[in-house]
Amino acid sequence: MKTQRLGRGLDALLGEMDEAYDNEGSQRDAVLDIPLKDIRPNPFQPRKSFDETALLELAESIKNDGLLQPIVVTEDIDGYVLIAGERRYRASKLAKLKEIRAIVLNSDEQKMRQFALIENIQREELNSVELAQAYNELIKLHEITHEELASMIHKSRTHITNTLRLLQLSPKTQKALLEKKISAGHAKILVGLDEKEQQLMVNSIIGQKLSVRDVESMIKSMKSSEVKKEESIIDETPKLDFTTVKKVLNDFGFITKNSKNKLTLEFDSQEEVDEFLSHLTE
Repeated sequence: MKTQRLGRGLDALLGEMDEAYDNEGSQRDAVLDIPLKDIRPNPFQPRKSFDETALLELAESIKNDGLLQPIVVTEDIDGYVLIAGERRYRASKLAKLKEIRAIVLNSDEQKMRQFALIENIQREELNSVELAQAYNELIKLHEITHEELASMIHKSRTHITNTLRLLQLSPKTQKALLEKKISAGHAKILVGLDEKEQQLMVNSIIGQKLSVRDVESMIKSMKSSEVKKEESIIDETPKLDFTTVKKVLNDFGFITKNSKNKLTLEFDSQEEVDEFLSHLTE
């Protein structure tokens, strides 16, 4: 069965999340203090990297001031699964808390996946590669265009398209971006290079501390050299001498033209074609 369109699906999900936070005491969604050991992370969490320093700061804040906003979980057969609030969950563990306040939301697997994607996109907590993966997953999940996704999450279509292009980068280049060895600006202009060229440029960026403008100049120069090399290969092709064959054909009354290594015959009628064929069979 086809997944519901984003216009309905994402709006409904956002509304459900907002309602859960706004109505923490509602009968439908229980608010409980749950042992941290009974909660497991959302397996569909798009965010893979977390700033340890920022987590420690959040852990200290939670210890001093408490958890200002509960996490969101859904009940599972052996405890609870986290839907939203991974940073708060991790920071609470770092703070060595035993329990955490949580909204228990009725949810299925597809909603869990979408909640994790949406929360991270809205909070802008994803790095550029994770953001591209999140956009790509929402597009596939709802079978929508870049334009439709841009409209729903209030981003420009250009932003969506340019971010998704990062998925075309080689795994090594993506890793360098995730590790902040290169910037998103660097990464965007490496799209379109083959894997070896990307690696060469990444090494140069890291080793020589190249700016985005430096890399643009290097790539432009590299492309120019490739064009010249191709042109020189073409120029090295031996030129054919059509002088004799042109003279013979012209003597028979046929019109010929030649350019580089091509000789073209022109016919004005079927009779000329038949006459030409008759000379071939003589």
